[in-house]
Amino acid sequence: MLLDYKNNYEKITMGLLSFIPDFKEVERLKFELDWYQQEENRKLFLWRGEETQDMIAVIGVELGDEFVLLRHISINPSFRNEGISYKILEALDHHFSNQKIIGTLETTQLIIKWEQEKNKKLDLIATDTSQEEE
Repeated sequence: MLLDYKNNYEKITMGLLSFIPDFKEVERLKFELDWYQQEENRKLFLWRGEETQDMIAVIGVELGDEFVLLRHISINPSFRNEGISYKILEALDHHFSNQKIIGTLETTQLIIKWEQEKNKKLDLIATDTSQEEE
C-alpha cells in the first residue's frame, strides 16, 4: 500500500533510502529528505508490505502538470525480486491517473519494463474479451 511520507516516518525512510548506493552518508540522507520537503511538487511515498505490514520501500517523485518523475525507488533487499517495484508503480499510476510516469536515467529502465508488462496484461485482457464475443 502506498502511503504519504510523514515526519514520524523519518528514520525508516532514511533507512530505506540508505539502500541507494549514493545515499550511504547520514548528511546526504538528511539533505535528500529536506530537498523533498522544500517544494510542494516533490513527494516521498512509503510502501507497506501486504504480508508483514512493515514499510519495505520508499519512492521519491517530482510532480509536473502532465507527468510524475520517478526520481528514486529503494526497496528493502529482503523483498527484492518479488515484483514489489511493479506494484508500487501500479499504485503510483492509479494515484496520479491523469499524469504519465516518467523516469530519470536511473529509473527509466524500470518504468519501461513495467509499461511493457502492463501492456502485455492489457493485450491479454483484450484478447480474452474478443474471444468471448465470438
